[in-house]
Amino acid sequence: MHPRFLAAFDALPSTLQTALRPILDDPDFHAVLTATQVANLQQQTQLDTDNLALALLPLAAACAVATVSHFNVGAIARGISGNWYFGANMEFVGAPLQQTVHAEQSAITHAWLRGERRLETITVNYTPCGHCRQFMNELNSGTAIRISLPQRAISTLADYLPDAFGPRDLAITELLMDEVDHGYRAEGDALVQAAVAAANASHAPYSQSHSGVALITASGRTITGRYAENAAFNPSLPPLQAALILLNMHGEACDQVKSAVLAEVKDATLSQFAATQATLQALGCNELLQVELHKA
Repeated sequence: MHPRFLAAFDALPSTLQTALRPILDDPDFHAVLTATQVANLQQQTQLDTDNLALALLPLAAACAVATVSHFNVGAIARGISGNWYFGANMEFVGAPLQQTVHAEQSAITHAWLRGERRLETITVNYTPCGHCRQFMNELNSGTAIRISLPQRAISTLADYLPDAFGPRDLAITELLMDEVDHGYRAEGDALVQAAVAAANASHAPYSQSHSGVALITASGRTITGRYAENAAFNPSLPPLQAALILLNMHGEACDQVKSAVLAEVKDATLSQFAATQATLQALGCNELLQVELHKA
């Protein structure tokens, strides 16, 4: 079991501990529960899906990197596949606060990067802030997505974001988590190709400034992330933060990034380079290669 889970695990009810231990002890557990695992946990604990997700929130919150606020927030994104994806807030000492990641963004992006195509429910241990409500409104689930909180009745995003403004108001048909391929060709070494592949699946319907990041860690793992743009602009999630979410969910520290590639459109309306470089430097990584995207 990853050390970050130990304290939260010890505080869980004994029946849930017994059911969870084989999952958490698996070295291949990377903060995702498969539909089969969820069903088995339900059977062993006699909890329905909503109460099981609420019971698991302390484990998601244990993934937080709260180096500024020291306030852990956990979230679980529940996909139509039946898989559940952990998420947690992330903060980076030495980088602007605008580079932080909220727990709901983390769980949603984690699901997106794992190939989930639609979400049914977000379970979170604190009420979603306005930033996260707007971020969720970019999803192809729309305002119908369910929001589950401790000791609260189940609501929908529509309840938390009345009179919402989102992509549909701008006649945008490409929604976050829709499957896309922007058709950029991949040339160069494996890390460059991974960054281009990430950019091909990025979500940037407002600026068309598609971008993707690929990281190499001290362990030799390659992690990719892609840009998730938002109709309200500010809640947009940069590609580096998406990659750092996945890195964190794999149980690796963000200061273990050794080199990175950023792939983005030449002369794009928006460039991720300066912010990516600054955040990587705050994490102790000075090797960033910028490559231009070209259509196949």
